[in-house]
Amino acid sequence: MACTRSAILPSPRRGLSRDEAALYVGVGCTKFDELVKADRMPKPFRIDGRVLWDILDLDEAINRLKEVVAGNPWDRIG
Repeated sequence: MACTRSAILPSPRRGLSRDEAALYVGVGCTKFDELVKADRMPKPFRIDGRVLWDILDLDEAINRLKEVVAGNPWDRIG
């Protein structure tokens, strides 16, 4: 499935597809894949044939990344 930023997330739901997870985090699919591979974003889980990311795990990962940036001003971009 192609990654699209124009997808609208129906709510409430907890399991997100790769495209939805990337959109939720605010990055493109390629960057999201890089973050998952680097263990900066959670790995997915399976429900039968579906590969999903838990929205609560994504929230935790975002909070950890925010702490890293807030803790070291030299790491800030921009």
